[in-house]
Amino acid sequence: MKSGLARRLAAVGAGTAMLATMAIGLAASPAAAAASGSTQTAASAVAKPKPAVSVGTPKASPANYEGRCPAKVTFSSTVKVKTVASRTTVAYRWLRGDGSKSKVKTLVLRGKGAKSVTVKESSTFKGDVKGWQALQVLAPRAATSGKGRFSVSCGGGQDEGDGKQVIQVGVGARAWVDEGNCEAALIGKITASSPTWVHYRWVVNGDVVDRDSVRVESSRKVVHVIRPRHNLSGWAVLEIVDPVQNSSNRVGFRIRCKDETPKVTASVSAPDSYTGTCPVTRNFTGTIAVSHGHGTVKYRWIRDGVAGGWQDVSFDGRGYQSRTVTDSWTASASGTSKRAIELYNGSTTGTVEGKVTCQSVPTIKTWIVGGSVSAKQTAVNCPTSTVAGSGNISATGPVKVKYAWTVNNVVVDSGELDFAGAGTKTVSFTKESNGTSGGTAKLTIGGGAFESASYSASCPA
Repeated sequence: MKSGLARRLAAVGAGTAMLATMAIGLAASPAAAAASGSTQTAASAVAKPKPAVSVGTPKASPANYEGRCPAKVTFSSTVKVKTVASRTTVAYRWLRGDGSKSKVKTLVLRGKGAKSVTVKESSTFKGDVKGWQALQVLAPRAATSGKGRFSVSCGGGQDEGDGKQVIQVGVGARAWVDEGNCEAALIGKITASSPTWVHYRWVVNGDVVDRDSVRVESSRKVVHVIRPRHNLSGWAVLEIVDPVQNSSNRVGFRIRCKDETPKVTASVSAPDSYTGTCPVTRNFTGTIAVSHGHGTVKYRWIRDGVAGGWQDVSFDGRGYQSRTVTDSWTASASGTSKRAIELYNGSTTGTVEGKVTCQSVPTIKTWIVGGSVSAKQTAVNCPTSTVAGSGNISATGPVKVKYAWTVNNVVVDSGELDFAGAGTKTVSFTKESNGTSGGTAKLTIGGGAFESASYSASCPA
């Protein structure tokens, strides 16, 4: 029976023989190689460069386990890829010291540039073992990590009749507050009657905030540091999860931060100046912000020097937050209005001013130039004729006016006039009319106002 090393050497030899056979086959077909040479050269000229790939040596947690079995060991490795595409697929698998391999798995990295991702695999061991695991990346570029080594020792302690290990673990914890630095260090002491691995966790105000495993020979201290962003008080417990379940006494703490009182600021901006028809409504915009914390802030608008009623704005998160508030101004005539925001028991913003210029709606008139609408015979046999006419449209100010000419209720010309100011513009039309020697021409402007004139074309005897 061949040893594992002999089998691997035989496999390598077989692979080498296969590569040699492939090389002989390629050498025996020079014509085919020449035919495809230009195609391969062109393809390689436009091929995109492959991303750079690096793989970190896996870390085992725990790296050296001693205690009851089965034992679970988790391996983690970091893959770094310098991507050149907006979407890059990474294919990988785990290589194990016993010669086995995991299934190929894939993940997708999005965006260009340097990307980093951590992959994990957990294995359960029922007996003593020493070994290693490595991570092999297959795509977008092949790369293999170093070997991350681990060991499992299923021993220590004594068994009762039911097979459970008896380990006496006493737990104590204490905590204090480092006031002024806005942090507290929770310190716990774990003791064991015999060397063993102990899995523990810290619970603060009912939430698990940290968990880890440590090797305890006789006693060992464990520490967790709380660094809140604001004042915090409550309690903490150090819980033993395995090999037995136990917990320390509940210890209270109170953390004070120097900058606990939220800083509240306000600002206000005016609407853009307005010129046009009135009445019109314009909005002043204010911003109220807090540095951190939650609660309500009272404020009020100062309108043209007169204070309004107090209003509330709520904040419900941590860190910097801001809220937008508005105050409207309805102007019926040209003028200005001023606004400021006052914070309750706080400062008042600077005053800003909005401006409105009201303009009256221009008056529009239209009329047909007297006797301008006429018809002229254009064919030997009546009643075919050409109808022509002109009219005037006036405005007292800037405005756009739509108009239309109709002959016997049929639109023959239309358009839009743009008056930059007061003035008069002339609009004309010419239209061949079939089937009638007379009728009515009408000039209509936007809004429905119109002027009309009759016309006729006389036919010779």
